Amino acid sequence: MKKVECIIMDWAGTSIDFGCFAPVDAFAKAFNGLQIQMTVEEIRVPMGLAKREHIRQLLQTPRINTLFLEKQQRVWSDEDVDSLNMSFEKYLFTNLSNYTTPIPQVVETLERLKAEGVKIGSTTGYTAEMMKIVRPEASKKGYNVDSCVTPDDFPAGRPAPFMIFQNMINLNVQYLDRVVKVGDTIEDIKEGVRAKVWTIGVILGGNILGLTEEETKRIPENDLKEKINIIKNNMLQAGADYVINTIAELPEIIHSINTKL
Repeated sequence: MKKVECIIMDWAGTSIDFGCFAPVDAFAKAFNGLQIQMTVEEIRVPMGLAKREHIRQLLQTPRINTLFLEKQQRVWSDEDVDSLNMSFEKYLFTNLSNYTTPIPQVVETLERLKAEGVKIGSTTGYTAEMMKIVRPEASKKGYNVDSCVTPDDFPAGRPAPFMIFQNMINLNVQYLDRVVKVGDTIEDIKEGVRAKVWTIGVILGGNILGLTEEETKRIPENDLKEKINIIKNNMLQAGADYVINTIAELPEIIHSINTKL
């Protein structure tokens, strides 16, 4: 019987690091070194891309591009991307291990799906060196995947589909329609769409909502519903097959996909 064989999870904002805060802080500090102060909203827009490409996208933002020209008295170059990336990595590595706590219900939900024979792969915007910190720390807290692929060895990271295909190779999964990609960013959605696999967006704990767990609990219910609806519509417009509030809804969606298969 045809059924889902593999779920490919994103990391920060989907599996760990509720609200996806580790990279936000590091990007802000890196640009502050050039006397460029960005809003959290600006930083979050390209989230999901490989980090060097994320920096490039930020520099191409009209306001930030103008600020760079004013502060540096020149246009930015690839050398600036390299320099900012080095600064970003320096700040990220100092506290990355502190942002490896699994998002509530992730461990229990995926263990349930593993027990049903589903393999768990993963893609990320983090580099291999970053994942050498993240993966073992997350494992200590109960979160484990069968395959972890980073963008280092490919022509491009997200939204290109290469990391998904490598997960399929690693896990010996041969059919695209038996693969599900789960992520919290628009780049995650685009990655799944380009790979032509089932694609699911998750909202609570994610980068787009951008709230801590405590903030999520405190926000007025109507305000939260309004934010969720906006994010859901954006993810569906980007091509998501399904959008869920929390990962606890994933098994039901997988069973629905299995019925369609």
